[in-house]
Amino acid sequence: MDQAIQKGDAIMGASRRLIAATGWKMNNDAAATRRYAAELYQRLAGLRVGSLELYVLPPFTSLAAAAAAFAPGPVAIGAQNMHAEDAGAWTGEVSAPMLVEAGCRYVELAHSERLAHFGETYELVRRKLNAALRHGLVPILCLGETAEDRTAGRADAVLCAQLDTALADQPAERIADAILAYEPRWAIGAAAAASPEHVAARHGAIRAQVARRWGAAAAAAVRIIYGGSVTPANGGALVALADVDGLFVGRAAWTAAGYAAMIDVVSRAATIKGVPT
Repeated sequence: MDQAIQKGDAIMGASRRLIAATGWKMNNDAAATRRYAAELYQRLAGLRVGSLELYVLPPFTSLAAAAAAFAPGPVAIGAQNMHAEDAGAWTGEVSAPMLVEAGCRYVELAHSERLAHFGETYELVRRKLNAALRHGLVPILCLGETAEDRTAGRADAVLCAQLDTALADQPAERIADAILAYEPRWAIGAAAAASPEHVAARHGAIRAQVARRWGAAAAAAVRIIYGGSVTPANGGALVALADVDGLFVGRAAWTAAGYAAMIDVVSRAATIKGVPT
């Protein structure tokens, strides 16, 4: 990364609001969602979370329960996927307008499981991302290399190609309206997260590519979070990194106690990074 980009990041980094988020995958039905929200808000009463951005991504069938249970507190909700079209003969699919109506603020796109098991491509993700932004949703764009990519030394090239494809239609002023989530595909569901050194290098490469393609201002403003086997034990070292703007947690936050612990980790990092809490 060149000195100009490093300088811009040093100036703007402390102003990026840190994120503590969790995706539930196919877990937590409506009743469990209500219990989760009630317990979480009890636990958050003792934490400093004022400056953090918090959200949960329940399964589709729990969105209504989540919208009611988490309102009007600090935790927003989002969906784990959506269709690129607003309406039509797309049996079993859910559109961006439907997610907005359900109370969603966020939508996750390009999770590795969607790519691996459902044949999704970043060309399709581009169309979904365009629709999400058009309807006022915050897309969480997942980026990640496979184990083979990593071994072959092409991780950064893969990440940059994914980024360029998914955001190809967006002008510089819209880039920070998305959240970039670095999730190495080999670390998801694994025994351990990527090392801080690996994460620092990949986040730096992603931010540098944003700078090259959309400019230094977009690179300084866009938030890049890490996901992939994050726990309270390893999360602190990861979110402390200069280019890591939060944590995207899976199974460690499928309980309210687990998510509260991760929020505490991010809250402590916000204090260290100079983001008021």
